[in-house]
Amino acid sequence: MNWSSYIKSYQSYLKIERGLSANTIANYTFDIERLCSYLDRHGINVSPVKISEQTLQEFIYFTAKEVNARSQARIISGLKSFFSYLIFEDFREDNPLELIETPRIGRKLPDTLSLEEIDALIAAIDLSTDEGERNRTILETLYCCGLRVSELVSLKISDLFFDEGFIKITGKGNKQRFVPISTSTQKYIELYKSQVRSHVSIQKGFEDTLFLNRRGKQLTRAMIFTIIKNLAVKTNLQKTISPHTFRHSFASHLLQNGADLRSIQMMLGHESITTTEIYVHLDSGHLTQILLSFHPRK
Repeated sequence: MNWSSYIKSYQSYLKIERGLSANTIANYTFDIERLCSYLDRHGINVSPVKISEQTLQEFIYFTAKEVNARSQARIISGLKSFFSYLIFEDFREDNPLELIETPRIGRKLPDTLSLEEIDALIAAIDLSTDEGERNRTILETLYCCGLRVSELVSLKISDLFFDEGFIKITGKGNKQRFVPISTSTQKYIELYKSQVRSHVSIQKGFEDTLFLNRRGKQLTRAMIFTIIKNLAVKTNLQKTISPHTFRHSFASHLLQNGADLRSIQMMLGHESITTTEIYVHLDSGHLTQILLSFHPRK
């Protein structure tokens, strides 16, 4: 078997055995392909079964010149997972990255937007076009429900339970959760469905997909990034933002207004509350106010 065969086998394992999404599998694969590209450029002809710790150390040292510590840590973690799989399948007896240390990285606090900045971005949308109506609905849904961009583009009409006030989200690892949706966001979605989506020539296989492009197919994640980047330029926003910024803002604003971490965790679909706890660090002023309001010796 060559690298390609091992990678395909690994991808099948990630999909079938671990139930990971296509996006996550692609990220795991990217790190292995980066290693393959390094081996090709340096004329190193070795299989994943025979590759040595020294060769991998040289690769890690090489990547350290090209990427930051966070990306380097992700690469090491991804490759460790791949070689652990090879051990699991009895292709190898050892993990050549076992003794390679992951670089220490600080916990990065996510960027957030204020409510005024979110309102300004939405107000900058040209609502005279069908795409503008759709894009407003997209941003309202991202912020109102705290969705990942992959969750947004894959949202189905059959996932909308407006009578109950919820939408069903399929998140990482195909895990499903129900997220509350405000009546105002419901109205935007209904307006988009009746006045924009109903006039799109929908391609086969996308009849149930909520947000469509002009060709009647599911929007890509890259398209959502582009929409938001263009609005940031239009409003002269001096921040680097992405679809995920709306998710971070959703969680941060809920916390600032008194929501408990457990509820935020459930709405975000975080497996561990430790992941959700990062939002506690975003607003020290809020924490100070909590202390002054509730501590008996304030």
